[in-house]
Amino acid sequence: MTMFKSMAFAGTVAALSSLSFAWSINGVVSSKAGQPLAGVKINSFNYANVETTSGADGSFSLAYDEMGLKVIKAARPTVQFNYNVITISGLNAQTLTVSVMDALGKVAFSKTQHNVSGSISLDLNKTTAKGAKYLRVNADGNRDTYQIGKTVTLMKDGDPLPTLMFAKEGYNNYTYTMKSFTEAGIAIVMEPATQQPSSSSKKAESSSSAKPASSSSVAVSSSSAKVEDVISCTGKTYQSGDHKMSVNVDGKNRTFIMHVPSAYKGDKPVPLVVDYHPIGGSGQGQLSGTTYKSQTDPEGVISLYPDGTGGKSMMGAGWNVGPCCSNDDDVKFSREMIKAVEEKVCIDKKRVYATGFSMGGGMSNHVACFMSDIYAAVAPAAMDLNKTNSAKCNPERPISIIMFRGTNDNVCRYQGGDSGFNDGLNFLGAEGNFNFWKEKNGCTGSPSKNSNGCNEYSNCKDGTKVVLCTKQGGGHEQGDGKVGWPFLKSFTLP
Repeated sequence: MTMFKSMAFAGTVAALSSLSFAWSINGVVSSKAGQPLAGVKINSFNYANVETTSGADGSFSLAYDEMGLKVIKAARPTVQFNYNVITISGLNAQTLTVSVMDALGKVAFSKTQHNVSGSISLDLNKTTAKGAKYLRVNADGNRDTYQIGKTVTLMKDGDPLPTLMFAKEGYNNYTYTMKSFTEAGIAIVMEPATQQPSSSSKKAESSSSAKPASSSSVAVSSSSAKVEDVISCTGKTYQSGDHKMSVNVDGKNRTFIMHVPSAYKGDKPVPLVVDYHPIGGSGQGQLSGTTYKSQTDPEGVISLYPDGTGGKSMMGAGWNVGPCCSNDDDVKFSREMIKAVEEKVCIDKKRVYATGFSMGGGMSNHVACFMSDIYAAVAPAAMDLNKTNSAKCNPERPISIIMFRGTNDNVCRYQGGDSGFNDGLNFLGAEGNFNFWKEKNGCTGSPSKNSNGCNEYSNCKDGTKVVLCTKQGGGHEQGDGKVGWPFLKSFTLP
């Protein structure tokens, strides 16, 4: 603990405004001929609810400030250090978890308390923490990570640089990935539209449709015994927090975060939710942006946030959902990841679910096709199946699905069609996706409005349901966990 002995300061962490994670960009959009382009719609691939339109002079300005969202929830506590003692003040939390990590991010010590008000102190000399490098404070899901050195710095927690899409009728879509968190005077040049080849004739990646190697990977239901009676939880208690993990798939180390809420006790099987990130994103970024964790945490549900890979896209890490956007077998990765987690924590194998945003929504559609033996139900947001892998999609069983789509989504258009990026993605559209799953699940009759105002087919094979939640005027947005989670958890594998 010598590094702490050299720190004899008790300064309050800097003002909240300077600690927020934020980015901003402005510039001008013009044609190839140099004429300013008005009315260009600008969205972010990997940040929900971020959009604007260029002005009459082609100018645009876009900004994101995470603090604006967090301040509403709770003010950040202040953190003070005095030699080996850490004091955290200004607390008002039902559940508080304080973790100390080493230089590799491995949790060396973690402590959870409930109904905390005021301040607490932690003497590192009385813990097992060695080589302490990071401090993480999680108060009711509002998490901050501090780097400990000569000074204490609030870290940006895994948020990727934004990728923006510029779209205007009569012009090819244009993507731009920011190179720093503040950019000004950016010049975007859009070219007149050219005919894009249809992707419907292309073949899906053969690896995506791979079936389980043996029947041992298929969930089995052979008796009326309760799940708790057949799944042993012995030795499957686990420290709460976010655990960086990995599995080896085809010789490659694939990473993911396993989030264990404080409500998980390891005394009974719990559901598992796999939450896929957007293109250019990360598991850490999706963990920060998802709307499901706040719903599942109080129930002790384990959630996973896998990292995609690149290889076919200039926009960063994504998923192998057909002709785009990765070279890796993400279905196999998902299977191996789930298997690894089931060995560590007590998972109810009949209650494993998938969700995701943007390309993560495409991936959760995709695994409904190729992992219906694993996932009980799925909840994609802001992306549909594309015509390439839809043609090859043959689920082993009917599977319930709830879809979240915005009518003004300019990244994955509500009406469907070619993505505009010459990447082979040609989407079914929200209604097309709805009808696709209706057919696959053998639904009959007409859809009706459910209690959430969503269109629902409820007369489907094996008690499954197909639901489309449309937000009028909605853009490229995360799904609604308050609606999605009650839907998901109402289904189990047969």
